[in-house]
Amino acid sequence: MTFLVLACALPQYSNWWPFFMVAFYLLAPFPIVISRRYGDGTGNTNPCREIALFITAILVVSAFGLPIILARAPQATPVIMWGSAGLVITANIIVFLTILGFFFAFDNDDVDYSMW
Repeated sequence: MTFLVLACALPQYSNWWPFFMVAFYLLAPFPIVISRRYGDGTGNTNPCREIALFITAILVVSAFGLPIILARAPQATPVIMWGSAGLVITANIIVFLTILGFFFAFDNDDVDYSMW
C-alpha cells in the first residue's frame, strides 16, 4: 500500500487515479472465497472453482493492465506518469503475492490453531 500511496502523492505525480487499484485488491480474493464456501471441499477441480479462478485471473490481469493503459492514454498529457505506473505495478506485485501467501498459509481446513 505504501507504493500505491507514493504513486498518488509524490509531487511529480500528484494524481489520485492510481488509488482506484484498491478496488482490485478488495475484489480479487472474493471469487476464491466464495468458491471454497460453495464447492465440494475435496480440492478436485469443479466448475465453480474453475470459474472462480478465471474471474480472479481477470481481476489480477486487469489490475496490471490499468496503470499501463492510463500511462499510455492518447492525450496531450497522459493520465498518470510512467513512474507512477511503475510504482502501482510494484504495489500490485506485493499485494497479490501477499494475498496468494495468505491463501497458501490458511488453505488447509484441518489445521490445529492451538499451535499458534
